[in-house]
Amino acid sequence: MPKDSNSDRRILFPWERRRMLRRWLGLGQLRPFLLLGALGAFVFLIALSERRAAGERQTRATLVGARRVVESYMADNDGGCPRDMTQAAEHARLEHAPEDAWGRPLRLLCPGHENNPYELMSDGPDGQPGGLDRIE
Repeated sequence: MPKDSNSDRRILFPWERRRMLRRWLGLGQLRPFLLLGALGAFVFLIALSERRAAGERQTRATLVGARRVVESYMADNDGGCPRDMTQAAEHARLEHAPEDAWGRPLRLLCPGHENNPYELMSDGPDGQPGGLDRIE
């Protein structure tokens, strides 16, 4: 049977074209490494997010304890507010003033806003006073 020029033709399906392109680029052997790299980047982003959330949770717990210290100072001093957290910590016989999860001292404002006797907060992860990520 003579060989016809039409018999040498091959119909390529869409999934076969992709394989040819991948083979042409040499990505067939790199695919596992690319997938591992993408997975590593994904895990890294989740870890960053969780680290920040863990810092916020730890700071909120520290703020609860610091509020008790400030209120104890105010109760013993006829409602007088300490000038800073160091003075309140000395009154409570703490070794050092409470710090947020990022190692910065908590900010104490006396009197507070909106009829609050005091305002206790952390500057947040960026450390900017009054920033958008502060924790109160």
